[in-house]
Amino acid sequence: MGAAEPRLRRSMLMTPGHRPERLHKALACGADAVVFDLEDGVPPGQKAAARAAVAAVLREVSARARAGEVELCVRVNALSSGLAAEDLAALPLHDIDALFVPKVESAHEVQALQALLPADSPAALQFVLTLETPRGMLRALEIAEASPRTTALFFGSGDYTAATGGARTPLGLLHPRSVVAAAAAAVGAQAIDAAYFEDLRDEAATRADAQAARELGFAGKVVFHPVQVPVVNAVFAPTAEEVLHARQLLQAWDEAQARGTGTALAGGVFVAVDLVEPARRLLRRAARIAARAGG
Repeated sequence: MGAAEPRLRRSMLMTPGHRPERLHKALACGADAVVFDLEDGVPPGQKAAARAAVAAVLREVSARARAGEVELCVRVNALSSGLAAEDLAALPLHDIDALFVPKVESAHEVQALQALLPADSPAALQFVLTLETPRGMLRALEIAEASPRTTALFFGSGDYTAATGGARTPLGLLHPRSVVAAAAAAVGAQAIDAAYFEDLRDEAATRADAQAARELGFAGKVVFHPVQVPVVNAVFAPTAEEVLHARQLLQAWDEAQARGTGTALAGGVFVAVDLVEPARRLLRRAARIAARAGG
């Protein structure tokens, strides 16, 4: 269901839609994606103003942002809020790469969102669906499978732990993160982790939180502050050692195949077919990051 070669989403910078000056600045922060927020980051009385501001900025910057490979996303209000239809009606959908959809709790909601899209909505418009409630978590796979537009699942830790009473620690988040990672992988989509918001300027804590998510298979993370962008980008980029190991692994595999054997050793590591595609995927990711940096 997800794209074979998904966009880089190491960092997705969330920016409140009622602050036009921040919308412009977000594009220059080095994030792989910017998410213009119409939901929780916007006071109830400023929703209409936020829609207008986001729409204006999108029309102004979409060509420039795409030229720089910055993904443009908009977090609409939840379907259950009754505001999503107004959001979609106000937005220039052809200038948006992905809709960020909060508080998804069923496949029916995803299908309802699709039904709200105008008939001329761009085929390339993607969904990033948020799992942040216990009910949504328990229906993760059916939600992930509900639309071919879904290319990522986002884990919202704040609402989830508020509902469960759990802690926002690696242990406390282990189960829901694992569920999101598994559901995303089942449909070929990306898993995007929650923002670290205990102390936005604590680089070491942000790095540790991102590393815990990466170890579970997440492709990136939402961030709330520009200072978090380079930290998170680095965590979700392959290291030089990982790139070297992947190349060695694939070389050993190719040599084994040429000999007519199904396994090999690379640096003392037993290499079998299940390690081959992850190594290739890592090298493709490293090449895209290098190309982005060079551009």
